[in-house]
Amino acid sequence: MKEQELRGILSSNIKRCRLRDNLSQMALAEKLEISTNFLSDIERCKAWVSPDTLVKLAAALNIEPYELLKPDALLTIKEKDVLKQYANENMKAVLTVLNQLKDF
Repeated sequence: MKEQELRGILSSNIKRCRLRDNLSQMALAEKLEISTNFLSDIERCKAWVSPDTLVKLAAALNIEPYELLKPDALLTIKEKDVLKQYANENMKAVLTVLNQLKDF
């Protein structure tokens, strides 16, 4: 896994948990004692976090630090079902197009 991929996973998990907890970036940044700009940079994959900040983020979001780095770790069952349905619908659309192209 490349660093940018890991940053993307971290970013998605932070955003998802922050929104789940109805926290603004400003409110979460205040809890972490970091600037809102720095948190924004983390969420936009522009900055990386120190181990201390990762631990503080996890504590503020009521999860374990490793969960912030796991792909799809924090998806709810409903979110996973929606993603699965979306993938299935896309696959059907692709197959339809391929079948139409085959007929040409």
